[in-house]
Amino acid sequence: MARPTTLLGYPVAGLLALLVTWVVWGSTYLGIRLAVREGAGWGPFWLGAARVFVAAAVLLVVCRLRRVRVRPSGRELAVIAGSGVLMWVCGNGAVNWAEQRIESGLAALVVGAMPMWVVVMESLLDRRRPGLRLVAAVAVGFAGLAVLTLPLWRHGLSGDLAGVGAVVCGAIAWGAGSVWMSRRPTGVDSFAVAGLQQLAGGVGFLVAAAATAEPLPHPTPEAWAAFAYLTVFGSVVAYTCFVYALKALPTTLVMTYTYVNPVIAVILGWLLIDEPITGYTVAGTALIVAGVCGVFSEKRRAFVRRTAPPPPPAVTRR
Repeated sequence: MARPTTLLGYPVAGLLALLVTWVVWGSTYLGIRLAVREGAGWGPFWLGAARVFVAAAVLLVVCRLRRVRVRPSGRELAVIAGSGVLMWVCGNGAVNWAEQRIESGLAALVVGAMPMWVVVMESLLDRRRPGLRLVAAVAVGFAGLAVLTLPLWRHGLSGDLAGVGAVVCGAIAWGAGSVWMSRRPTGVDSFAVAGLQQLAGGVGFLVAAAATAEPLPHPTPEAWAAFAYLTVFGSVVAYTCFVYALKALPTTLVMTYTYVNPVIAVILGWLLIDEPITGYTVAGTALIVAGVCGVFSEKRRAFVRRTAPPPPPAVTRR
C-alpha cells in the first residue's frame, strides 16, 4: 500500500522536517549557554564560526557524494549568501552574544516573538493586513510562552537591556533571512543551500570576531560537548530540515518552531534531570499548542483558497 504524501494538505516530508526542527532547536538555547557562559571558553563569534564551518564542510561533502548541483548562479548566490549572513551572523550570532549576559530561558522567550515579525514582514511585502484569525493564533502562542516563563519572571531573571535588545534584533534578522529565502527559491539542493549559507555565515563570524577583538577560544570539556551537539544536530541535521521545510511549507507555519522550542526544553528537563512540571507548564503548553494549531489551520485555509479551482461559469437559460 502506498504511503500518503500529504497530511492536512501539506507534504509529509515537509512536516517531518519541521518536527525535527522543533525537537532539536528546542535544546540548542541550553547548548549555547553552556558554551559561552563565563569560564566556558568559547567567545560568541568564534563559537558561531567553528560551528558553521564544520557543518558547511559536512554538508558540502555530502552534496559531492550525492553529485548534486552545488554551484549557484549569480542571483542564487546573492540570495544564499545574503540570507546566510542575516540568519547566522546577525541572527544566531546575536543570540550567542546575548547569552553571555542573559539566561537561555529569557532568550527563548524573546525569540519566540519571531512569528509576529514574520507576519508583519510578509504583510508589508504583500501590502495586505494579516487576517484576524492568524493574528489571534500568533497572539495565543505568545501568551503561552509568557505563561510558561512566568515563574522565571516571578523569581527574577538576570541579564540586561543590551542582551534583550540583541536577541530582539537577532530574531528580526533570522525572520528576514527566512522570508527572503522562501520568496527567492533557488534550484540548488537543500543540503547545498544549507552548506553554502553556513559557509557565508562562517566568513561573517570571522569578520565579527576580528572586529570585536574576540580572544581565541579555550573551551572546557563541557563546552566542547555543547559545541559538538550544536554543530552536528543544530547546524547539520536541524538546519537542513529547516531549509527544506521553508521550501515545502508556508513561512509563517515553519516559524511556529519558536513556540514549540520552550515546550521541548521543559519536557527534556523533566525526562533527563527531573525538573518539575507545574501548573504554569501545563497552561503554557496548552496555549502554545493552541497557537500552533491555529496557525496550521489558518495557513491551510489560505492555501486551499489560493489553490482551489475557479467555480464553473454560470449557465444562463434562454
